[in-house]
Amino acid sequence: MSEIRILADRVANQIAAGEVVERPASVVKELLENSVDAKATKIEIEFRDGGKSYIRVEDNGHGMTQDQALLSLERHATSKIREARDLNKIRSFGFRGEALPSISSVSRFTMRTRPESEDEGCEIFVNGGKLIHVKDCGMPKGTRIEVSHLFNSVPGRRKFLKTVVTESTHLMHLAKLYALAHPNIDFALKEGGRTIFKSPACDSMQDRVSEIFGKNFSEALVAIHNDKDGMMLKGLIGKPGQSRSTRKEMIFFVNQRPVDSKTLSYATIEAFHTFVPKGRFPIAILFLEIDPESIDVNVHPSKKEIRFRQDFKIRNFLLESVLLKNQDHETRNNSINVPAVNYEYDKDAQKSVPQIDPAALSFHGLREKKDPQHFNPELSKVSGTEKLLFSDEKSDEVQQGGHYQQSELIEEILVGTRSDAFACWRLIDRPQGDLALFSTKEGLVAFHGRAAYERVTFEKFENSLLNENCHPSQNLLMPESLELDAIDSKRLLDDMKELAKIGFQIEEFGRNYFRVQGCPEWLDQESSSSFLIDYLEVSRDRGKSIQIIEILREVMIRKSKVKKGQSRDFSDNEMIALAKQLHQCKNPFSCPGGNPTYFEIPTRDFESRFRRKL
Repeated sequence: MSEIRILADRVANQIAAGEVVERPASVVKELLENSVDAKATKIEIEFRDGGKSYIRVEDNGHGMTQDQALLSLERHATSKIREARDLNKIRSFGFRGEALPSISSVSRFTMRTRPESEDEGCEIFVNGGKLIHVKDCGMPKGTRIEVSHLFNSVPGRRKFLKTVVTESTHLMHLAKLYALAHPNIDFALKEGGRTIFKSPACDSMQDRVSEIFGKNFSEALVAIHNDKDGMMLKGLIGKPGQSRSTRKEMIFFVNQRPVDSKTLSYATIEAFHTFVPKGRFPIAILFLEIDPESIDVNVHPSKKEIRFRQDFKIRNFLLESVLLKNQDHETRNNSINVPAVNYEYDKDAQKSVPQIDPAALSFHGLREKKDPQHFNPELSKVSGTEKLLFSDEKSDEVQQGGHYQQSELIEEILVGTRSDAFACWRLIDRPQGDLALFSTKEGLVAFHGRAAYERVTFEKFENSLLNENCHPSQNLLMPESLELDAIDSKRLLDDMKELAKIGFQIEEFGRNYFRVQGCPEWLDQESSSSFLIDYLEVSRDRGKSIQIIEILREVMIRKSKVKKGQSRDFSDNEMIALAKQLHQCKNPFSCPGGNPTYFEIPTRDFESRFRRKL
């Protein structure tokens, strides 16, 4: 057996590099964190061949003197901590002092740096962990690090790198994450001299997202902010109905550090339950600010993962914050937007009526009748929302000396047929199955009748649950029998009182045998037994920790769903009624399964395709 010996520093650094430097993106991550810790306001990143052959990270941060620069290449040399207890209050990104020595041990490493107090900078060149030279150089305040021929001293590791496209994708994604985390820093990313993105310092997160991911992506997001018990959550989340096929656009930051966290990920997915389809994922860019003592950032070599000391507390806070935001968004958007309408006085009808659109007259081959004495300029300025504010005093005014009597107004219709000229949504066609097309002033709406029916039915069920009073029950004409196994029987016995509150009348009728004598009035009598069976099935799948109301919601999603091939064959009037009911729902944008109920094609899209105004 060989003798035990202490490894040489160069070998130890190369072993450490296996943990810290997984791929070129890992190098960029470590250098970016150093730049941010140095209080840089401008950072530029350049790479070639996916970062395999060349990486450059340059900033205008504090910079270092020659002695400090040489010391930074020693293992575990750091300015961030002094004692072990300092790990409990870490707010900087780098703190272990392993990054620079690990990177320099597996590449050709050149560092140029100058602090503001020095007239000249210094250049340090290290090849494969061996110091080649240290010399003075001219450069502006800040630090510039170049890493080339990555893993040149450990060719075995180089073989495990992926293709140039894959490595470039990882590197670009990481650069975008840090640009998102620090909108106050001017970021630039270049590949072989070609600028991929350049984002100056932004005042808001929405502006930074728009510059990095594009305007369309930014418009699909809404801002979120919540403070509670020393925790703060802010960022952007997707509007109801927006979803993705992967988790790639679920991005989390804890104290501005990009992290992968199952706690945050699962809480976000649960908060979007019924808002996005099953199997798809919401869009979320969330920043959690928390006491550093509540997390452990030293559980992963590259600091990708963190550990919360109170997982349940973080989960509940995030879940509550996102749910409140979704509900707030529903409240503000659960009705059709009624545009402002100009009004005029109709002498014959003795009413204030909406002015006729000249385009509508020309459509029917008529001409607008000019009669200035019948026009009241004051009434023409009244908007659709202000028309409800007319006082009784004004309505009693008599037409004298240019004043006109104001009587009842014609109310606008939210949804109507094609002949309803003043309807905001007008049904124009039923092309196929459950699809209906509505014309609006903003464009065209494609409406799915079955999805709308599922949402209306589900919220009818859900509203009955939110009422804490005991719900009325309906007696079954013929009591239905339930024969269960021992596990389901125990669960049903435990929840008997809760089920009675929502209207179920169940009695035990022998060992593992029950009789259903009544069910809630909102439930079809034929569905009472199947509802309870689904309830017990969901209860078993989800475990004992879940509350009864969550189980009932899951069952209601199943019950409200119309099975494929069972089209309800809605009539035109039923489609119109469904559209009206849908816009009274808390979440009119998606069915209980998260699929959209309708979408709008704005007029500008048609103008873009036709390349001319309509």
